[in-house]
Amino acid sequence: MNSHSPAPRSITHDNGKSASGRPVRARRSLLFAPGDREEVHAKALAAGPDIVCIDLEDAVAPTRKAIARDIAVPFLRADPRVERALRINSPRSAEGLRDLLAVIAARPDAGVIFLPKVATADEVRWVDDLLSESGLSLGLGVLIESVEGLENVVPILSASPRIVFAMFGGADLSAELGVEISETPLLYARSRVVHAAKLAGIDVLDVPSLAFRDEAVVRADARHAKALGFTGKGVIHPSNVAVVNATFSPTPDEVAAAERVMEAYRASETGLAVVDGKLVERPVIRAMERILALHGIGQTDEKK
Repeated sequence: MNSHSPAPRSITHDNGKSASGRPVRARRSLLFAPGDREEVHAKALAAGPDIVCIDLEDAVAPTRKAIARDIAVPFLRADPRVERALRINSPRSAEGLRDLLAVIAARPDAGVIFLPKVATADEVRWVDDLLSESGLSLGLGVLIESVEGLENVVPILSASPRIVFAMFGGADLSAELGVEISETPLLYARSRVVHAAKLAGIDVLDVPSLAFRDEAVVRADARHAKALGFTGKGVIHPSNVAVVNATFSPTPDEVAAAERVMEAYRASETGLAVVDGKLVERPVIRAMERILALHGIGQTDEKK
């Protein structure tokens, strides 16, 4: 990544907002990096993901939680190149509370707090209230990875306007269900998280591919996730970023179709568009606008 030419990760239209009223931001890839290994943080940023998430939870041994916290919390700050996130320990745990208190003390000007193992909407509201009382404008990400969380996913993802993305966590959920981490056993769970995210109007990312050394598997997993409605995917190795970004970027055919629809929409004096004899309604306009926004981000990435 060329640090002298930062890539704009947020593209807006029509006086700065999309048809849905919210800026369109690319969240095609979220790269995890362990919180206690500061030397890999810069490498993660340079890999080109849309989100870099420093992990204080699964990637850090219990004996190194305090060390990781001291290293990772300063990572949260405004960055024009990439969205920065911090996965804390569960807010129901003592370590999670320490993580939140450390963030509040550091007072970062931007970033996302990624909440793992969220089971109820009350957990999200509690963190939201804590950040609000502290005067912080941080966003929230939510990881749905338990049976209880899946059952409560709609109220969870609607619990706070701070929530900007959700992620489906397949490893813990598959263990709880007693099934393999594969397409068919988790189809219902994946789809339910996608539907709840669409209802809430937020981005939704799929679980990282565990076979991260096999590019063909990563690509196939990403294509399957995109077909289900996911807007992006987690990754655990920098080598997967380009494949995932490419998969979740619009195809030339999708871009051409979106341009035709938007041209007809802008030319219409009634706010309705007709393309190939078919009426195009507002949900389609929003989808086409997002395709063109992501296409613009992809073109910027290619020039770096």
